[in-house]
Amino acid sequence: MSPSMPAPAKALVPGSVVKTERESTTARLVGAGCAGIAELLVFHPVDTIAKRLMSNQTHVTNLTQLNSVIFRARSADPFVARFFSLFPGLGYAAAYKILQRVYKYGGQPVVRDYLQTNYREGFDRTFGKANGKAIMHATAGSIIGVGEIVLLPLDVLKILRQTNPDAFRNRGVVRIVADEGFNLYRGWGWTAARNAPGSFALFGGSAAAKQYLFQLQDYNSATFFQNFVASIAGSSASLIVSAPLDVVKTRIQNRDFKDKVSGARVIVDMVRNEGFAAFFKGLIPKLLMTGPKLTFSFWLAQTLIPAFSKFM
Repeated sequence: MSPSMPAPAKALVPGSVVKTERESTTARLVGAGCAGIAELLVFHPVDTIAKRLMSNQTHVTNLTQLNSVIFRARSADPFVARFFSLFPGLGYAAAYKILQRVYKYGGQPVVRDYLQTNYREGFDRTFGKANGKAIMHATAGSIIGVGEIVLLPLDVLKILRQTNPDAFRNRGVVRIVADEGFNLYRGWGWTAARNAPGSFALFGGSAAAKQYLFQLQDYNSATFFQNFVASIAGSSASLIVSAPLDVVKTRIQNRDFKDKVSGARVIVDMVRNEGFAAFFKGLIPKLLMTGPKLTFSFWLAQTLIPAFSKFM
């Protein structure tokens, strides 16, 4: 080859992490924040139902019992009153959900960029160039999921308002924080253990769908429909993988502040009194109700972040 002739460009191997998406920080934060707000407005009642079903330790055999589990003391009220009883802890939910989505959906690309800059060749070498990019997205999601425990106090307060409001004993949030301190971080280990595989499956499932199903090299070029299908794949995988630990986490967090119990004790009691099926309590409602919630926010974030990035 003549010295004056340019060397041929290296062809990109599908799935290689050589090519990755880059969005502006502002676009990531705004897009993720909008997704969190929209999710909260549409799905907070669904989240309350799922949490109450997961917290229930009795066998539900008919609609009357199911009605009592979901609506509790309001189960005999008119439908409108029962519906509005599904909005406890909305203030905590707003703070938690918006911060969580900004952190998770806006933070995962930051970790992904770090991995791309510093460990790109390692991912390609370890997982092969056909798989490296999807695994990198999943790994970034897992790392950011573990760090989500910093928001745990807001999650604990939200769950308590949804499932055990008597724990507040007429105390405001400032008094509760002052009284309970690090008790608000109870269940942090189980939360991290749940979030690591759950977030890995969320971002990894979405990336795999874009790569293997739609043959996309640039994930940001996905259409509305492609983002929607990828979000379904990611959210479904995440809920299934994290279901057992999510039940344990919820039962630790929904107890009265004075009722301290270890995760191991919760697991033993569940196996002894309810059987192994208890670890998947609420999974079907979560897939049918929480699944669309996660799909909705994840789809919205994946769509809005690249769109906002074009203008910010």
